[in-house]
Amino acid sequence: MLGLRWDDIDFDGGTIHIRQQLQRVRGELFLAPVKTQAGKRGLPLLDTAAQALKLQAERQALYRIDMGSAWPETGLVFTTRTGRPVEPRNFVRSFRRICDDSKIRLIKVHHVRHTVGSLLKDLGVPARDAQTILGHTRISTTLEIYTDTDEQARRDALTRLQVLLGESQN
Repeated sequence: MLGLRWDDIDFDGGTIHIRQQLQRVRGELFLAPVKTQAGKRGLPLLDTAAQALKLQAERQALYRIDMGSAWPETGLVFTTRTGRPVEPRNFVRSFRRICDDSKIRLIKVHHVRHTVGSLLKDLGVPARDAQTILGHTRISTTLEIYTDTDEQARRDALTRLQVLLGESQN
């Protein structure tokens, strides 16, 4: 997310293109390609995300005006108020603060991907589509790592199995 550029967003076509990531190497931040070819992908731009991104563009435009000629043009969607890339550690701190302020159980930022995978499964999204959304090279990664089940999901599965077994015995 921190490597997303405005050029990667097609508001008219309704697509976000994932192409690069922000990395820290030897103390320096730089944009690098995503880790795998599967990670490089286009995703549908949902209306709620498009609205949030348009608000971000407005906010960033105000920051740009405040900074004047000192604004470094990175093309990044998410920057500091001074136009610099967001430090990943600062992003994690902000994430923790938002969870705390909102009384949301704190998880690691990366675990949000696990949550998305599980939600996609719970919504009945086919595994291949979830694989594409999550940018996994192998479907086994999607199936093994990103599809945690909860107690209710296990109960529902057993109930469906009992119904099927009951129907097959009749």
